[in-house]
Order: sequence, then structure tokens, then C-alpha cells
Amino acid sequence: MTAAEIFAIDVAGVTKRFGDKTVVNAIDLQVRRGEIYGFLGPNGSGKTTFIRMLCGLLTPDGGTGTCLGYDLRTQQADIKKHVGYMTQKFSYYEDLSIRENLDFIARIYGVPDRADAVQRSLRRLGLENRSAQLAGQLSGGWKQRLALAACLIHSPQLLLLDEPTAGVDPKARREFWDEIHQLAADGLTVLITTHYMDAAERCHRLAYLAYGNLLTRGSLADVLAAAQLTTWTVTGPDLRQLARELRGHPGVEQVVAFGNTLHVSGRDATRLDAVIAAVRTPRHQWARIPSSLEDVFISLMETAEDNFK
Repeated sequence: MTAAEIFAIDVAGVTKRFGDKTVVNAIDLQVRRGEIYGFLGPNGSGKTTFIRMLCGLLTPDGGTGTCLGYDLRTQQADIKKHVGYMTQKFSYYEDLSIRENLDFIARIYGVPDRADAVQRSLRRLGLENRSAQLAGQLSGGWKQRLALAACLIHSPQLLLLDEPTAGVDPKARREFWDEIHQLAADGLTVLITTHYMDAAERCHRLAYLAYGNLLTRGSLADVLAAAQLTTWTVTGPDLRQLARELRGHPGVEQVVAFGNTLHVSGRDATRLDAVIAAVRTPRHQWARIPSSLEDVFISLMETAEDNFK
């Protein structure tokens, strides 16, 4: 098989600058066909800019590669025909009904048998009973379903989803992810940006971007192992005071409150253990735990260099 048959996205050194700021810095990324790939990072990290280059809306200033076998620089029109892009902000007509919105998008893409395609989309996303409802009257979860239906109306090979579950309740998020996994099982490739750790854990592979730089990538197990982060949890009284005592000690990289506990983490296990031994008293209960994805990402963020300083 050729690389284009294996990878829906295959790019190297992709870079984008705005003025003197490099917002995407020499990113290499390969996403297999039929894979759900999670693209994580804080606000302003370059995730949306990278997605817009992939779908042909922006031209890279550097780097090479393909999306669905089409050249990222010279075949942007071809890429757009085969990609579904769901933006962070709801971008459909609020004074049109669900059906009218889908029909309009189908017209733009020149979808054959348009009425049948719209009906199939309504049925698949559970929108039939609401098809006459104005989009502006929908809740966040139903707007999300409409946006996903619109992305799928032209049968794309790749879905680019930019923070699709932001502001959506847990039940709607779970239903959304069930649908995404079914689409991937049917062969669709999905690249999704998210801030939610539970969403990231549903992806086949992950990449973490901070200030335009790709800091880590791989399966969940790969990312956790590569961080080499040691984490302790502590419970008991006066945790705020204990947190102040711990911060700033060599070996303690982060002290983060999780409900009624603290997570204390560092990459140098020996130094971290020595600090904990020095402050440990019978008043608190300590336990060493596996580092979570959130622990790892906080650690990565704190070690990243801000490109806007």
C-alpha cells in the first residue's frame, strides 16, 4: 500500500506565521485512515490554525505533506471537497430550520439526490422529529447534532472537529462520541481538538500542542509512559497550607487540587520522594498513584515556552 492509502493526513514540518509570531512550528503528523486522533492543547496553542491548513483554508508558510492524498499547498480545492469541518462556533443559519440548513449545505456541495441525502442525515443523527425547528431555537446538544449532520452531508473521507463538545452537557457529549466511534468503525477518519480529558481518552492516538510546538504524541499509554511523571495523592486537613509548603521545592513540579485531595507530581522521583518524606506527618494520608492524563498535560504545559513573550 502507498502512504496515501495508509494515512489520511501525512505532513512534515508544517509551519504558519502571522507577522513575526510562529503559531504552528514545524509539526510532523501522520493520521491513519479510520483513526480517531485527538489534538490537545490550551487556547492559543495553534490547534485551529493547524486544522485550517489541513482543510485548505490556510496555506502553510513551510513544510510539505498531503491530506487524503492531495497536496497541502497546491490541491486545496480538492481537499475541501472531501473534508467535513466542524468549527468551534455554531456557524449555520439560525433563522432556517434544521432541514433547510442541511438542504442548503447539500446544494453547496452538489450532493446528488439531495432530498434523500438530507433525509438520511436527519435519520442518522436523530433529527427527524425536529427537522422543522429553527436552528436558533436549538440547545447546545442539538446544535451539535445539526453541525455534525451538515459535516457529513457530502460523505467526506475526513472529519476535522474543532472543540465540538465545548459547552455541551455530559449526556450529549457521550452520545456524540458514540456516533464518532461508529463513523470511525465505518472507515471515516477523525481529527478532533478538545480540552476534555475524558474525550481525549476516547481517541485512538493523541498529540499535545503548546505554543505552536508539538510536545508529545502516541497512544494514551505511550503519552503517559513518555512523560515519566511520578504522582502522589494526599488527603487530610489544611491542604492549602501544605500546598504552599510543597511548591518551590526541587523535584516538585506541580501541586494541584483535585476536590478534597492534592496531586503532587514531578519527573525526578527520587527528589520528589525526598521532599514528601520531609513534610510527611501522621496528619495526612499519602499514596503514590499512576499519573493521569490531566497530570501529564499540566506538566507539559508548565514546561512549554510561551511564543508570545
